[in-house]
Amino acid sequence: MTITTENPIIDLFLDALWMEKGLSQNTLSSYRRDLKLFDQWLQCTASPGLLQVQPSDIQSYLAARLRDQKSPRSTARLLSCLRGFYQYQLRESKIALDPTLDIDSPKLPMPLPKSLSETEVEELLSAPDVEVPLELRDRAMLELLYASGLRVTELVSLRMGQLSLTQGVVKVMGKGSKERLVPTGEEALYWMQRYMQHGRPLLLGTHMSDVIFPSRRGTMMTRQTFWHRIKLYAQRAGIKKTLSPHTLRHAFATHLINHGADLRVVQLLLGHSDLSTTQIYTHVARERMKELHTQHHPRG
Repeated sequence: MTITTENPIIDLFLDALWMEKGLSQNTLSSYRRDLKLFDQWLQCTASPGLLQVQPSDIQSYLAARLRDQKSPRSTARLLSCLRGFYQYQLRESKIALDPTLDIDSPKLPMPLPKSLSETEVEELLSAPDVEVPLELRDRAMLELLYASGLRVTELVSLRMGQLSLTQGVVKVMGKGSKERLVPTGEEALYWMQRYMQHGRPLLLGTHMSDVIFPSRRGTMMTRQTFWHRIKLYAQRAGIKKTLSPHTLRHAFATHLINHGADLRVVQLLLGHSDLSTTQIYTHVARERMKELHTQHHPRG
């Protein structure tokens, strides 16, 4: 049997997806790979073509992936891709029924975001040498990140019109173009004021820019550059934990909840549209309490 590796039906779907939703090239590549593998499996098993499959064919494919020990997360992504593909075909009147309609997604374990203790955060924030303009900028960025729970992308893209030093708030345009006002806190406000007076003018030099945290060239810093800066300071502070670009955002939320903050307030500060997304931090707080109990209780 000849296995066809290219299928114009897949290309048409991906083109439509790109035009409708503007998905990234990485996401489109993942969808292409998932659909091609499913199409090839159908051909190898003499199953019907992509537009003729039944729910039982998809169940068989999912079972085959389970035998191959594919992760539940990749299977959930595959199923999401298939759902989008068949909903598109249904809209285009290429099929009469969506074969994914009654297929449940695999249950995924709730990942607990990696966080830092309050002591580790203090050490990280104190790592930059604030006598150096570049590191003063980084100190202000780290302080603002921890004080406000911004996403790294939101932080590096901040412009002057979004910051009010007199009111101590930043106006953030988050995911889905949703705007929110976030307080900076006194400590972050102090470092922001110090940076704006003694760091930013020296960094900009003759460059003109309204970016709050410019790079050495006076342009907007990339999130990757800032991530490298975080790793530099973590190493300098002797922090051995594996960090992510969102580590301080996670620490912000976890420490707020540890100190009794209302979950809905944390949801608003983080810019989560769904409370269930924020609830993961209550799990982090519970895990931390269990850990402390085990360490310090005489019968732990």
